[in-house]
Amino acid sequence: MRPLADRILLSLAALLAAALTGCAQAPTTSSATPALFAVVPGSDGHVGAIVVEHEGQRQVVDTAYGAARISADGATQATRVSEDEIKRNFGSTLAALPGKPTSFVLHFLEGRDELTPESKAELEKVFAELKRRPLPDIVVIGHTDTVGTLVYNDKLSLARAERVRDMLVPLGIPASRIQVAGRGKRELLVQTDDNVSEARNRRVEINVR
Repeated sequence: MRPLADRILLSLAALLAAALTGCAQAPTTSSATPALFAVVPGSDGHVGAIVVEHEGQRQVVDTAYGAARISADGATQATRVSEDEIKRNFGSTLAALPGKPTSFVLHFLEGRDELTPESKAELEKVFAELKRRPLPDIVVIGHTDTVGTLVYNDKLSLARAERVRDMLVPLGIPASRIQVAGRGKRELLVQTDDNVSEARNRRVEINVR
């Protein structure tokens, strides 16, 4: 299986070609529809590769903003596009791509489903990221430290996850798109003995895609 970044680049290339096809005017005598396939670097700078095959011609594109253009007569030509050209011609297509998966961690006061003051301050960053995504899928998982029984911590971890979900719904995110779960003290971030208070284990993980 291809790496995720490469699969995203391949999908993007297909989208770019489809967008160009929709606006290009090919001569009526041509049997080919003009198209453009380009490699766009990821946000982390990673550059993948695509292979364009058409009528027996094969073009490998593996450089940032490298491209293969199929002309109206069916010829495939190696070329290069600028970042501004990509934004100008395919800005709406790029904006429609799903955001890169991300995650956040919020911490809670001992024995409670109330955020620590530091995590309350972090909420604005979480809210800002979620507002940038039109229809995010969110998984909220609550955790506890090892103080208390297994049953007690299962309930507390779920209550923490539900508390965070209730904070997200007012942002306009449907509750149906937010999954919640409580892991209790089963998945410790910091391994401790039983009945040990550890602030880093009292957390909620928010996974967004």
